Amino acid sequence: MSNTHSFEAIVTAMFDCVPDPMVRLGPNGILLEQNEEAEAMFGTWAQGRSYVTLFRQPTLAQAIEQVLQSGISSEAEFIQTSTAGAERFIVRITALPEAKLGIVLHFEDVTHLTEVEEMRRDFVANVSHELRSPLTAILGFIETLRGPAAKDPAAQSRFLQIMQDEAQRMNRLIGDLLSLSRVESQQRQRPDQVIDVMHVVSRVQAALRPLVEESGCQVMIQRPDDVSTELRGDSDQLTQVFRNLIENALKYGGQNKTVTIKMRHETGQGSLKGRLLCVDVIDQGEGIDPLHIPRLTERFYRVDNHRSRAMGGTGLGLAIVKHIVQRHRGRLKITSEQGKGSCFSVILPSE
Repeated sequence: MSNTHSFEAIVTAMFDCVPDPMVRLGPNGILLEQNEEAEAMFGTWAQGRSYVTLFRQPTLAQAIEQVLQSGISSEAEFIQTSTAGAERFIVRITALPEAKLGIVLHFEDVTHLTEVEEMRRDFVANVSHELRSPLTAILGFIETLRGPAAKDPAAQSRFLQIMQDEAQRMNRLIGDLLSLSRVESQQRQRPDQVIDVMHVVSRVQAALRPLVEESGCQVMIQRPDDVSTELRGDSDQLTQVFRNLIENALKYGGQNKTVTIKMRHETGQGSLKGRLLCVDVIDQGEGIDPLHIPRLTERFYRVDNHRSRAMGGTGLGLAIVKHIVQRHRGRLKITSEQGKGSCFSVILPSE
């Protein structure tokens, strides 16, 4: 066997081992070979086609042409669009030592990096907006207190109260940001303490008694005798989860209504196998439009911006809940029907 044929066999074997899409173009730019991942991406029809037909993106086509002519490796960006959205690839174009063998294109999927960068930009923009509003209000009132209201005790008292409310709002936001950061940093550390979820929920119920009395609501816990509520978890974090969910139910469920907390067992399927403990927090509020439900756990997403802010919400509560539940290898399920209330279910492995 000639050296050229030996090298070609090595290239073919290498293609089968690489998990990313790879193709080999001949010196004339015709696609000679592709691995399974590339075949899934471009289809079997690509075999024997020119790169000009396959990659109709000028930046990539120009880079391929340069490597074919110069033999000097290069890279370019390639964007693949489908019904699922756009995928972004960095394509490394390498000239093979044997000129007659052509060049190899390796496609690395960097879509997730783009998404992370977009999330970071959105997060910074949202935090800036959330902090700018109360800061602008505080600065405006300070200017007013130094000027027109300098000798008006009634106005001073009113403005100082508003400034205090805005400062507390910023403090809550910063507290939630720090809490979210801590939860994310512990995402891969599974809790190893044995705790009783019933005790956690009971403590939260007691702590929220002033809010319960103010709203005129009742909080009822339903736990059948045969339901064990012990599991491995982080007591402080689960306290945060149930405080957030019960507090939301009291605030948004309406005055003089009942908030029900049901505890039950389920048998898990799929990624959540074995016995599960489900804790449903059910309110009798207006319900949530199904359009909003998939986005409720996004950072700073609010169904009603004005109402949420008026009630002291930071837009981070459910994002924190979701991350804590994920750390416990569980999931958060949200169901709602407009006019009939909402149910937030925390589902946790109990074995």
